[in-house]
Amino acid sequence: MAAEIEVVVGDRVVLADGVVGLALRAADGGELPGWGPGAHVDVVLEDGLERQYSLCGDPADAREWRIGVLKEGPGSTFVHERVRVGDRLTVRGPRNHFALEDAPRYVFLAGGIGITPILPMVAEAEAAGADWRLFYGGRRRSSMAFLDELSRFGERVEIWPQDERGLLDLDAILGGAGDALVYCCGPEAMLAAVEERCGTHVLRTERFSPKAVTGEAEAFDVELALSGRTLRVEAGRSILETVEKAGVSVLSSCREGTCGTCETVVLGGEPDHRDSVLTEAERADGGFMMICVSRARGPRLVLEL
Repeated sequence: MAAEIEVVVGDRVVLADGVVGLALRAADGGELPGWGPGAHVDVVLEDGLERQYSLCGDPADAREWRIGVLKEGPGSTFVHERVRVGDRLTVRGPRNHFALEDAPRYVFLAGGIGITPILPMVAEAEAAGADWRLFYGGRRRSSMAFLDELSRFGERVEIWPQDERGLLDLDAILGGAGDALVYCCGPEAMLAAVEERCGTHVLRTERFSPKAVTGEAEAFDVELALSGRTLRVEAGRSILETVEKAGVSVLSSCREGTCGTCETVVLGGEPDHRDSVLTEAERADGGFMMICVSRARGPRLVLEL
């Protein structure tokens, strides 16, 4: 279970049109948990709101986490309009389902606020001496965060404002990717377009909104191995909703299969993975699942709950 930490907002800056950056420091003045490129934290806001934000600072800095927040929806609007320097927030994490794997070559694709998890990735790839390129698209240059920070990488970074150049030329970019490992984060339309052009064995993605769910939702049984109880998961109810109704406490956040908070160990049965987090290899392994959206391929699952 991810740690719950009280932090204080140490700095607040405008990064671009509609994007603010927050520096978060431990409220007790101590060090924060370690993390790697691709990690995110859950930020607990008012009225039970929780939102996931990628860490975009320096993983070597144990005193400070940085996040970038695009103003869209009630959670981010609260951050923009209400959160100020000195405020205390509760965060959970960090957790990472978008970790940077070792590779000699990378192609990074970022759309809009999707640059946040990519930023520490390119810094790590540069430090490791890897061959890499970043293609960063946005609606317009003024809405694209971290342009000054990225300028130090020179021609390795290609800035692609839509009002100047149109949409990213994915055919040309991915056609020349060769054996590079591709990392992509951005809006769903961009991710879907990249997936159409790129084999899953070389593609790693992170989503802000869930994939479209396919498949029937049939009823099945779930055995809770730690309590010895067996519950019936009806067709119109998720595993998460079912165990919560039975009084079992499970940490969760997005409830749509994008954040990884409700990840649960599978001890028996075959999961029907419907999340937007796990890689194909992790799905094939079947060792854990996101119980907010995923179901069972068969009559029964045994979970470590």
